[in-house]
Amino acid sequence: MGMRIGTQMPSLDGATEWFGGTQAHAEAEAAGGPTLVHFWSMSCGICKENIPRIAEWRDQLKANGLRVIAVHMPRYESDTDVNGVRDSIATNEITEPCAIDNEHKLRGAFQNDQGYVPAYYLFDGEGKLRSFAAGERGLDLLKSTLDRVMAAAPQVAAK
Repeated sequence: MGMRIGTQMPSLDGATEWFGGTQAHAEAEAAGGPTLVHFWSMSCGICKENIPRIAEWRDQLKANGLRVIAVHMPRYESDTDVNGVRDSIATNEITEPCAIDNEHKLRGAFQNDQGYVPAYYLFDGEGKLRSFAAGERGLDLLKSTLDRVMAAAPQVAAK
């Protein structure tokens, strides 16, 4: 069924590993600010095509308080290779905290029942889901809600 708009952001419990930060760091960053959680997979071509746009939003909107958390969700057995994921994180310049969801616990927590990658969850400053989109045009579908959420967010100093 999927998460309903207004649902509180779930815990990030269950990742098998973290890169670029810890679960505690990611959850602390997300508290009190707009947060974009994106599910991706190293075997997903569309994910790789969209990651630069996420990085652009991350870097441009950081001063306005946007937090970004990546979740690598394997689609195939080969996607569970943590060294391969680490290399893909470096190649794609994913600098935000990245959870490795090899046991699909975050997929379950975010109610990503279909296993969509890419999948994008945008939460407002109160941690409530404001938009969900998936697939090739997911970021286009998310953009207007992102603009509204960011306009409503108090501006913060970049960390």
